[in-house]
Amino acid sequence: MRVRYRLLPAAAAAMVILPAARLGPQGTQVDLGRVVQEIEQLDALRSSLARSFGDQGVPATRETFQQVCRPVGMRAQGLGRENGWTVQQLAQKNRNPNNSLDPEAASAYHLMQQDRDLMGTWVRTSHESKTGSRYFRRIVVEPACLACHGPRDQRPEFVKQGYPEDKAFDFNEGDLRGLYSVFVPDGN
Repeated sequence: MRVRYRLLPAAAAAMVILPAARLGPQGTQVDLGRVVQEIEQLDALRSSLARSFGDQGVPATRETFQQVCRPVGMRAQGLGRENGWTVQQLAQKNRNPNNSLDPEAASAYHLMQQDRDLMGTWVRTSHESKTGSRYFRRIVVEPACLACHGPRDQRPEFVKQGYPEDKAFDFNEGDLRGLYSVFVPDGN
């Protein structure tokens, strides 16, 4: 898969396109290519779990949700802990308000909405008083995702009851579902 990188238009003076690796403080190398590789593996996990669920015709229940979506979230958290990164899954139409797009992520999301071939983009930024690099990678809706993210009135009962503020519905196959966001502080 070819991942294209692009400069985000908002606050362009503070953002740069980054190579696969760059020097951090005191000359330590920051391997940004590894970030991309880890997120590609995370997305492959998501896709594989969704396909195994969808290809088997298993109904969308709280249990299947735990087997499909939860492992991806747990792996994302693990990547953050293991590497000192902040890893998030963010969306404009989110199920959990804590996963809303911040202004920087909204710029990346908008850019990916306009360019369906753009898979990822980097920005130089700061997070919690640390400078670093932030990677955004698109999340694409697959057919199996529609069991929970398809038409509003066809969502499983556990979704309707468990997520009263749910906005993550009415997607179609191939739509931009959201973004993976990875903040890598300088020196990591």
